[in-house]
Amino acid sequence: MRKIITLKKNYEFKNVLSKGKFYIGRQIYIYILKNNKNVNEIGIAVSIKKCGAVQRNKIKRLIRENYRLIKKDLKQGYDIVFLWNKKERADEANYYIIKNDMINLLKKSKLLDYC
Repeated sequence: MRKIITLKKNYEFKNVLSKGKFYIGRQIYIYILKNNKNVNEIGIAVSIKKCGAVQRNKIKRLIRENYRLIKKDLKQGYDIVFLWNKKERADEANYYIIKNDMINLLKKSKLLDYC
């Protein structure tokens, strides 16, 4: 099983958030920037102000799992940052809503080719 490559440094997140294109869904936002590599790197951020650590980690797990299931169908060579919508309550995080958001937003950005 291949590991998901993630953005770790603050400047990597800032670069994608400032220069990347963004797409807004119901529960998540996606920022995308071309990275001139042969792999996709992802970052996940959930605001500390909206919920506790347990809920933040649950949201990150849901986003990571949905990404894992569709990453084989994505074009390669992009940095992707997933942000939780601050207007949504953290306890309303739903696997299927996040999945639909992710598929629709990645189709809109032309990174996802199927369906």
